Amino acid sequence: MKALVYHGPGSKSWDDVPDAQLIDATDAVVRVTATTLCGTDLHILKGDVPDTAVGRILGHEAVGVVVSVGSAVTTVRPGDRVLVSCVSACGRCRYCREARYGQCLGGGGWILGYKIDGTQAELVRVPFADTSTYPVPVGLDDEAVLMLADILPTAYEVGVVNGGIRPGDTVAVVGAGPIGLAAISTAQLFSPSQIIAVDLADSRLEAAKQFGADVVVNNSREDVEAVVASLTDGLGVDVAIEAVGVADTFELCTRLVRPGGRVANVGVHGGPAVLHLEDLWTRDVTITTGLVDTWSTPTLLTLVRSGRLDTRPFITHRLDLADVVRAYATFGNAAETGALKVVLHA
Repeated sequence: MKALVYHGPGSKSWDDVPDAQLIDATDAVVRVTATTLCGTDLHILKGDVPDTAVGRILGHEAVGVVVSVGSAVTTVRPGDRVLVSCVSACGRCRYCREARYGQCLGGGGWILGYKIDGTQAELVRVPFADTSTYPVPVGLDDEAVLMLADILPTAYEVGVVNGGIRPGDTVAVVGAGPIGLAAISTAQLFSPSQIIAVDLADSRLEAAKQFGADVVVNNSREDVEAVVASLTDGLGVDVAIEAVGVADTFELCTRLVRPGGRVANVGVHGGPAVLHLEDLWTRDVTITTGLVDTWSTPTLLTLVRSGRLDTRPFITHRLDLADVVRAYATFGNAAETGALKVVLHA
């Protein structure tokens, strides 16, 4: 089969590799019909995830058709169309029993495209198939559900739910890339009074408006803190969602939030950030972090099927799977290409 192989920081190629095979009785092999790229893949290529092995097939999001299943798989059958979750769940350990699948102790968690071969390939082995795949509802195509493999549950769980957004809250989303836009989209399920989107790129801020942001601020030329102060009677926002993964944006979120407010960090950080306790210790600020658990995937699938949630606007580019190297160039230069999510169809 062909797959996108990581050869060390800055190096990747579309290579011939052995076909994915069943290893454990709980596995399924899925023929990938659609996959996509994630900011985490870019972090791996930059060397921010140094324990990713050279030779690893990248990718952790896919929709496909089951080809074969192990002897212990009971709910998935060859021929089934499934969503492959970015997080694998053994379903038995302490954390899985608490629906904290991202912390799975039984061999799951975020492993696809990181600890085991991933989804940017013609075939992928999916561990714990019964608890790590979701049937694609009848009537929905690949593109309708692909965004539920990662960005929608990530933004919803780690940003919106961890941030504790409540009706009437003012929310700042710092970073208007795919995760930030997903946070803007799903935050509206909780009826905030206003959503403020912050980014450096005008194209992404324009997208933020389309996704439901009430106010957009370009922090390359505007004083974000002053704008937020003017919109909140000088208090700051109730919830600040960090959706970039760099020190500057995390620290900005801690300055934007009001006393008693909440900062939800979603971004993947490849370096340290300073926690300014000298400023925060009196302000009763809650800071949350997290890896997506994907407990919300069934709910989000229901919202997509009912038409309450539309994932298609996230997709800006469509390419063939064999064009994955070009897709990385497009996605990695989003400021120039306007790319949000690049979907690869097999």
